[in-house]
Amino acid sequence: MNIFSIFTLLGGLAFFLYGMTVMSNGLETISGGGLERIMKKVTANDFLGFFLGAGITVAIQSSSAFTVMLVGLVNSGLLNFANTFGLIMGSNVGTTLTAWLLSLAGLEGKWYIEILNPSNFAPLLAFIGIAMQMFSKSEKKHNLGNIFIGFTVLIIGMDLMSDSMLSFRTLPGFDSFLATLKSPIVALLISTVFTGVIQSSAATIGIVQALALSGGITWEMAIPLVLGANIGTCVTALIGSIGTNKAAKRVVVMHFSVNVFGSIFCMILMYILRAFGVGILAAPIAMVGVAIVHTLFNAINTVLLIPVKKLLVKFCEVVVPDREEEEHTLVLDERLLTVPAVAVGTAFDHTVEMSALAIESIEKSLPLIDKYDEAAAEEIKELENRIDKYEDKLGTFMVKLSKEEISDVDTNQVTKMLHTINDFERIGDHACNMVKVAKEMRDKNIAFSKEATKELSVLTDALNEILALTKEAFAKTDVEIAFKIEPLEQVVDKLIYDIKANHITRLQSGNCTIELGFVLHDLLTNYERVSDHCSNVAVAIIETAHGSFQTHEYLRDVKRTNEEFKKDYEEYLEKFAL
Repeated sequence: MNIFSIFTLLGGLAFFLYGMTVMSNGLETISGGGLERIMKKVTANDFLGFFLGAGITVAIQSSSAFTVMLVGLVNSGLLNFANTFGLIMGSNVGTTLTAWLLSLAGLEGKWYIEILNPSNFAPLLAFIGIAMQMFSKSEKKHNLGNIFIGFTVLIIGMDLMSDSMLSFRTLPGFDSFLATLKSPIVALLISTVFTGVIQSSAATIGIVQALALSGGITWEMAIPLVLGANIGTCVTALIGSIGTNKAAKRVVVMHFSVNVFGSIFCMILMYILRAFGVGILAAPIAMVGVAIVHTLFNAINTVLLIPVKKLLVKFCEVVVPDREEEEHTLVLDERLLTVPAVAVGTAFDHTVEMSALAIESIEKSLPLIDKYDEAAAEEIKELENRIDKYEDKLGTFMVKLSKEEISDVDTNQVTKMLHTINDFERIGDHACNMVKVAKEMRDKNIAFSKEATKELSVLTDALNEILALTKEAFAKTDVEIAFKIEPLEQVVDKLIYDIKANHITRLQSGNCTIELGFVLHDLLTNYERVSDHCSNVAVAIIETAHGSFQTHEYLRDVKRTNEEFKKDYEEYLEKFAL
């Protein structure tokens, strides 16, 4: 034993943590978006939530990142605090996969047995991963290569820690250290603090397995070390909850409570078994034994706590009581950036909300032209303020999200949202402009002629239809619906041109006034701009599907060559004829 053994241990821990990070990032990117929407659908059912939590944690290989993500979702008001119970329990079980993979390192025997040992097949995975990085242009293969390389680095770190543990056994003070671990309470505290410092329960479990591989610890020593790792991993979520609302803080209390209560139960059970002199507790534990302890703890914990979920929720509400709080105004929580694929889905949901607010503001403003209402006008102004806040928060969040490692599909999704939030914000502005026009008509006590009113009614119907199509196409990311928006936009333009021409005819015949002409011009300009923004959104949807944002080239080509465009244009022209 010399100082180089300490270097080996620290280097092994560094390789382990780095390999875990690389592998997790690759798995997160491959998992893609949509996770957040799935969570909102299934979390009301704890059974489904359990399996979803386990699946996502297996996918991203980090229960800490998953819990921080839950804190962000609850803080943003996207998930109910009580519905996170099943997800947390599932995540605790899902995180045990790493221990099972590492336990294969102890396999020995014939070649077809030893090939299952990660230390033997990991170098081949690294070679395949590097080949994917060097010779493939596919983003999925690049991410898969990252996963292979990360896993190999993780295994190298595990081997280095195991080797250092063999050297540590010759250290004079090492036996004394192991003696302290014979006290379950001390072992639990040491493991809890160590995991809290490095913020990785997987690394702590890996070190315990390295100790087990060297033959240095018993079942009685390993059990509290595993329990402490599960408690210590709560520190990451605790740090992530700083500055959140009470519901998000309750998620952290929930995560901490289930692990503490489960650990207390298991410690009591272990003391009972020790009192009865159960021999296995004093026997040396193998790597697979550590994996079994880790899995059994979380499985037993889940079975024990499911029946008392309501009491656990009540306990969290007592620890973090209701109190007077400032109104929560955050649209998006940056903690969601820990899992970029979920952040993309969450940002999209908020952009859909923004689009609905913008379209609602226009729909509320159109009736005011015929009959101005002050209360409705104030409501539209409030909607416009909310839309502005959405644009600000979404824009800032997505710029940060763009810097994360995300898939090409998610990159296109973010690009589409950055293209469209300005259009939705401008639609809200035009709603306010139409309110001003309506107020001017009320204040001046002027009204359009029957002919102009009839023509505006047809135009309004066309605008309402293009707004409805835009709302549906964006929310569903439906390219077929988006294709119908541009021909309708052309019809709206033609209607506006014809209405202007008819106004000039009425003006020349003395059936209209210059004053009404100015008002009509302002009104038609806003109609046209709203229609244009709907067209921009439709093009963004279509171009996202093709992975390109050449808007002007697309519009030019589709009007010239697309037969479906011409067919839809003729149908809309007939439907909205003056």
